[in-house]
Amino acid sequence: MRNFEKPTRSVAVSRQAMAATSHPSATLTALQIMEAGGNAMDAAIAASAVQCAVEPGSTGIGGDCFVLFAPEGSDKVVAYNGSGRTPAALTLDWFTERGLTEVPRQSPAAVTIPGAIDAWVQLHTDHGRLPFADVLAPAIRFAAEGYAITPRVHRDWSLEEGLLAADPTAARIFLPAGRAPKIGEVHRQPELAETLKRIAVDGRDGFYTGPVAEDMVSYLRSHGGLHTMEDFATARGAYVTPVTTDFRGYTIHECPPNGQGIVALLILNILSRFEAKGDPQSPDRLHIEIEATRLAYAARDVWLADPDKVDVPVEEFLSEALADRLAGMIDLRRALTDLPPFDMPLHRDTVYISVVDRDRNAVSFINSVFDSFGTGLVAPRSGVVLHNRGQSFSLKPGHRNVVAPLKRPLHTIIPGMVTRAGRVEMPFGVMGGYYQAMGHAHLISKVFDYGMDLQEAIDLPRLIPKSDGTQVEAEHTLPAAAADELRRRGFAIVPAEDPIGGAQAIRIDWENGTLTGGSESRKDGIALGL
Repeated sequence: MRNFEKPTRSVAVSRQAMAATSHPSATLTALQIMEAGGNAMDAAIAASAVQCAVEPGSTGIGGDCFVLFAPEGSDKVVAYNGSGRTPAALTLDWFTERGLTEVPRQSPAAVTIPGAIDAWVQLHTDHGRLPFADVLAPAIRFAAEGYAITPRVHRDWSLEEGLLAADPTAARIFLPAGRAPKIGEVHRQPELAETLKRIAVDGRDGFYTGPVAEDMVSYLRSHGGLHTMEDFATARGAYVTPVTTDFRGYTIHECPPNGQGIVALLILNILSRFEAKGDPQSPDRLHIEIEATRLAYAARDVWLADPDKVDVPVEEFLSEALADRLAGMIDLRRALTDLPPFDMPLHRDTVYISVVDRDRNAVSFINSVFDSFGTGLVAPRSGVVLHNRGQSFSLKPGHRNVVAPLKRPLHTIIPGMVTRAGRVEMPFGVMGGYYQAMGHAHLISKVFDYGMDLQEAIDLPRLIPKSDGTQVEAEHTLPAAAADELRRRGFAIVPAEDPIGGAQAIRIDWENGTLTGGSESRKDGIALGL
């Protein structure tokens, strides 16, 4: 039960349909689409398109998209991988010749072929109900007529002024007064509006061929990129089979690699070896969660890559034996100083959208440009913000995730879905780059181990292990006593530079025929229902 004296908000509760997003305009758009006769897929695509306009730092049509879909309340979950591949001409030698040891952010080398529009069009064709033009109409209106800047959007935008100023198109569109727009100011993106109109009429061809593709390709090549019109014309996402694990009687579904959803399942498998009791913010529980995450992330960094290019040992990753082995390494007296090498098989910007409609179609939808404003490179005539997902590649020869032609990088964005007893239970997702797998596991644990409602679980203080040793970033709201005890056990607890992640979720109450939803208090958004 919520403590009504704490400065937070209640879960949203409704009967017919619900949407939860990180921006009020996107949530309202999703509800309006469903009121107009659209289903949950129509609503999710419309909301994502709106966020590409009103939250341009967090997402865009020049990014990637992953989706889980449970039709008509069933547990037959469909997954779509809308992540893009490298240009056919890009090789590791290109980086070696330039003396690069990592992929630069504001570089065409960080731009894989964007997969979001392919995903939208394919999912709408197969599962949508309204005309595609009607689905994109709200986003076109916001981009053309303008939208008011909300607090979190302003804050994230202002942090990227230097990045945006380095690109003439980005500066012209996103720094119209020589700075980020302030809270309450109105901003417009007329080039994006025209591009969305073209996509609304021509579908994927409106993005991957013709003037829009020509604009992106010529712009990238003018900066030294190797992208071609053929790379765009042949780009395709794919339906894939979800990976799953059982946790406390529920089945948790994630998209398979190249996404890191499998890592969330490994963390849950480790957590399932420990009894959940007492305070979810106790030092013991936090210790277990930190170590489970460190161990799972160490496995991720070695084994996760594009399964079309290398073998990814999914069965070993999700095996009982691996979970037993890793759980057995956790010592509540002290932090692990040496993580296993995994030499045998085994906070970024994104928007996440959760929608359930009257027919109990449930959509878990995530769209991203990775870092805020991605590369900060913007195609001049189409207004497309180009993502920097290629920064997730390794440049180490022989590494599974090493950059290669037509290869997808390790991907952080992961939608989640919960089912039980033949029915869908909850679409959910957590934003935040590499935090996402940890966030998925910990949200699920708080709801199903500790009986917390969605908003309570989302509002809890967050922490995340850093890649260097035992350092852990923690939000300032983490209880001081817990932080002190974790330090005593050998963890280096340091303040988080930014609020950690974001989340949305909707839970279906089949007995009462109702929906409850939670939306991230660290963002501007809201969960609302009909």
